[in-house]
Amino acid sequence: MASRFADLTREELAVVVPELLLMGQLIDRSGMAWCIAAFGREEMLQVAIEEWAAASPIYTRRMQEALGYAPSEPGRGDVVTIFKGLQLDIGAPPQFMDFRYTVHDPWHGEFRLDHCGALMDVEPMGEDYVRGMCHDIEDPTFDATAIASNPHAQVRPIHRPPRSDAERAAEGHPHCAWTVVIDDAFPEPEPVPALAVNAASRAATLELASIDPADEGLADYAGPLLSDIDFAAFSKSALVRIADEVCLQMHLLDRGFALAVAERTETDAELEKLRRKQLVGVAGIGAERLARALGLLDLADPVAAAVRLLAVHPLLNPAVYVDTTLAEDTLVVRPSPAHEDQAWISLCGPGWTGALQAVVRAVDAHLDVEVSPLPEGGGWLGRVVRRTEPAPEADEVAVTRFSTGATFAFQPRRSLPITPA
Repeated sequence: MASRFADLTREELAVVVPELLLMGQLIDRSGMAWCIAAFGREEMLQVAIEEWAAASPIYTRRMQEALGYAPSEPGRGDVVTIFKGLQLDIGAPPQFMDFRYTVHDPWHGEFRLDHCGALMDVEPMGEDYVRGMCHDIEDPTFDATAIASNPHAQVRPIHRPPRSDAERAAEGHPHCAWTVVIDDAFPEPEPVPALAVNAASRAATLELASIDPADEGLADYAGPLLSDIDFAAFSKSALVRIADEVCLQMHLLDRGFALAVAERTETDAELEKLRRKQLVGVAGIGAERLARALGLLDLADPVAAAVRLLAVHPLLNPAVYVDTTLAEDTLVVRPSPAHEDQAWISLCGPGWTGALQAVVRAVDAHLDVEVSPLPEGGGWLGRVVRRTEPAPEADEVAVTRFSTGATFAFQPRRSLPITPA
């Protein structure tokens, strides 16, 4: 089954890929708010640690293989391998999490964040929340991401928040800075138990179409580490693969979230409620950003615009993971690997349309989705319709809109090679 992203132009894809990376970051802006309400702040921190540690090692290796920068010997990647992975990670979307890299040699490097959108989101909540994110969560999850390239890598802080008033006022003062050192003497960290569970998922092992090396533009990231990735330099084939991989990153992170939350809920109904709240928030804000990026708000027919938006939304992608057919005003969803994984789409259907509504209402608040079961086969049919009265914004979308990522604007950047300092 061909990727639905192949229907976009190369230019559109170069805009969509960073949007998808930023949308992945918003998963936590949506989900963690409801975890705080359900479990309290301390347990929310543990959910965040467990979900990222259960997902990032898997999708980091997938992207390495897809873009040709995997270490020649498994587990022997260098700091450049680690830094390239961060540039293509939903945990570090470009500019919103503005990583600046220094490479001293293959085994020693540093990075700083000149801007941290996640910090901007939690700093107004107080020092306890800042310390929870920048200390409690970052320490284990940075290492979990690094070990995907080399199990003897350690990421350690040079400085990090909470920030003083003087640091907040100072222009050009990095929000944080870290060293990355690889040394065989460092002990290998113990993976979280959920990592093995997630590694056995259909999302973890899904085969996607190979990148066409004959397509115009870059087919890989095998060259030097760049200060900022110029997505427009990649071929259309490469951008399609990257877009599908980023969607899988989101599904793997959501599986990590579900596994962590399941450990803290007593019933399937409680788990489903929290997962749906997370999904509605990120689906709605992500849809708004994608609709703006693709100019869908300017189309004369809002129903057609909404169906085109659904076609590129991570809820329904990759196409080989979520079996969906879209045509005119309808979508048909059939059982698929995503349902086997109990991914986002498994939460949707005749019994619940909240996430689908959040997506289409990013185009027009009058839109709705009517869903009915198919006569046979276990799937369902959805039809996008326009109501007379606009619907109010969903509470979950309003909560996620608190993030500065909802309105963050990408800026043009020069892409320069980074050489050892």
